[in-house]
Amino acid sequence: MSLSHLTFPIRSDKLTMTASVREHLSHRVTEFQTIDIYETDVYGRVLMLDNHIQLTELDEHAYHESLVQIPLLSMKAPKAALVIGGGDGGVLRELAKHPTIEHVDMVEIDAGVVEESRQWLPGVSDGAFDDPRMHLHLEDAFPFVKNATRKYDLIVADSTDTYEEEDGALSEMLFTDEFYKDCFNALAEGGILVTQADNLLFCPYSLENIEEMFGRVFPKTGSYQAIIPSFGGFSGYCWASKGAEVSSEYPEEKAAKMNFRYLNQATWNFAFTKLAF
Repeated sequence: MSLSHLTFPIRSDKLTMTASVREHLSHRVTEFQTIDIYETDVYGRVLMLDNHIQLTELDEHAYHESLVQIPLLSMKAPKAALVIGGGDGGVLRELAKHPTIEHVDMVEIDAGVVEESRQWLPGVSDGAFDDPRMHLHLEDAFPFVKNATRKYDLIVADSTDTYEEEDGALSEMLFTDEFYKDCFNALAEGGILVTQADNLLFCPYSLENIEEMFGRVFPKTGSYQAIIPSFGGFSGYCWASKGAEVSSEYPEEKAAKMNFRYLNQATWNFAFTKLAF
């Protein structure tokens, strides 16, 4: 029998979703945030950061495959990637699927997220933290990116959502012109930067703000979406580049080698279909 119910904010307290909880597996307060992991009846294990949903076992593969693979499969032979945040390891897992990837830097400020995820959600990273190509840096992303000496084919900003009435804490600091100018300098000429952009239906302001900011820094920008039930049905993504394009054409030959759980011809096509409500 369920012990309690967990509230998932979709648009702060304006729109929420609840799920029955079997067990509160972990509660940890770090110097940066509060980390909670729950076992739920419907979503499986759920990772919450400062009471904001980060992922669930039920649908995290859809989020991570879309975030990483759609831009990455638009490239010919990506070799280097930079991950900002992503302490749960899902982005690393997706990057590890590519044999052309030679070096990945992941910059996560909170070691607690990595430790709790590895203990309670090992399937999310699926061993990627132990891949010799992956290099974990437990430090502030802003000076790391500003001082980057390597050029990256893919830069993934995997951060938590911000809401209209909130300060945004760590995440808000990522959404600045200065930060993305540093990303521009660290991006290879044919590279792509991608970030999550919240729920496109209920929180359209997130994508609008990010696209406006990207447009002030990068020559090319675009967006796409995925079906993520725990995020209120949809998740938006925004990308930017110095000239490279994220392809709306499904890369059937490449994808066949990846053993995806979410991405296929239909979900790839949906990613580039405009919502009409």
